Amino acid sequence: MTNQEENVLSALSRRQFLKTSSLVAASAATVSFPNLVRAQNKRTLNVAIVGVGGRGTGAGGNFLEAAKVTGVDAKIVAVADLFPESAANAKKHFGVADDKCFSGFDAYLKALQVPEVNYVILATPPGFRPGHFTAAVAAGKNVFCEKPVAVDGPGLRLMYAAGEAAKKKGLKVAVGTQRRHDPHYIETIKRIHDGAIGDVTALRAYWVNTGPIWHRGMNGNTDLERQIRNWYHYIWLCGDHVVEQHVHNLDVCNWVAGATPVKAWGMGGRQQLGEKPGEIWDNFAVEFEYANGVHLHSYCGQIKRDFGSVSEAVVGSKGTSNPAGSIKPLGGDSWRFEGKTLEPQVQEHVDLITAIINEKEMNEVKQITDSTLTAIMGREAAYSGSVVEWDDILNSKYTYGPELLYTDPSKMTWSSFRTLRPPMPHEHDILKDGAVLPTI
Repeated sequence: MTNQEENVLSALSRRQFLKTSSLVAASAATVSFPNLVRAQNKRTLNVAIVGVGGRGTGAGGNFLEAAKVTGVDAKIVAVADLFPESAANAKKHFGVADDKCFSGFDAYLKALQVPEVNYVILATPPGFRPGHFTAAVAAGKNVFCEKPVAVDGPGLRLMYAAGEAAKKKGLKVAVGTQRRHDPHYIETIKRIHDGAIGDVTALRAYWVNTGPIWHRGMNGNTDLERQIRNWYHYIWLCGDHVVEQHVHNLDVCNWVAGATPVKAWGMGGRQQLGEKPGEIWDNFAVEFEYANGVHLHSYCGQIKRDFGSVSEAVVGSKGTSNPAGSIKPLGGDSWRFEGKTLEPQVQEHVDLITAIINEKEMNEVKQITDSTLTAIMGREAAYSGSVVEWDDILNSKYTYGPELLYTDPSKMTWSSFRTLRPPMPHEHDILKDGAVLPTI
């Protein structure tokens, strides 16, 4: 981490946040469902949701369901969104008081400063995640944040640093990689690690949709507003499809491998998006290599086609596996997970609530930041046509977003502007000599 980045984190902490009361130390009672804690140890979890125009509202519902399962008292007390209409809809949906409904670029700060808030859900477009997460940690909040957690190297480094800060403060952090909380995956990958299919020799990951991603039309008073309303179509906001959605599958493969790739190369393009406003690609094919020589073949896309799949596959020296719940050993009986489970999106909140109430360590920041870096490495390999290595991304100073996104997003305004063009090769410090970015 550079001195400049350390100064950014320090400045964010000084400028933006108030000290808030932490949760009372929990008892060491054994967890028992449906009641997580004994009656005498119950306390209320007060939640602020930052980003309620889409996934945030769903995550709020998942949290409330998890609270019922665990038996804790919980309520959503604050909502924040860039757009007033989204904040107002969420306020009505969750029954939030008027004075705890916030909108604008600084809405997240206002929500974090509500004294009783002790659990924050971050669900804005990913480009805002590093700044918002840093803010939540500085404010002393336990956090659930959606994936991915950055779109470029500087954002990744902010996440790594804020994750360590959260650990030092004893804050609990879960992220939206729900497969990590799904017993189907947990039990299957445990068996893989225990040798059920021998040594892992190859991995494959799909997030292949059979239609294009949504587009809401170019409505808005400024270019910035039009981009944010269509955030999925801009790299600085979503990271492109390989980062925003395919990170789920790449995270599973890293979990299986027990490592992160050291390099990647790939290809892709805008096959069907055509002249539609935006800059993302609609398909990627990337090959990753781990330090032990194992290769991960990764395919994702959002184009109209007959074949579609969201899945992972593992090849071992003694069999194969679908890590979502099945093992096929060579010459032996197949195994399939058949237990009853909660919805994974609910289970991840159950796990976070459990960690908070019982003072168990929980910090998933490094895991998701590693997997986000993996996805960004694949994206940049495809964009550049070069072999891109792990440290190229980790040490990159190139930012896709406006400077304020990394220093103080609360100071952004609708007049902030980001030029609609791909970075030029001489501007992009991770590209190898002679590499040329394709025209978007």
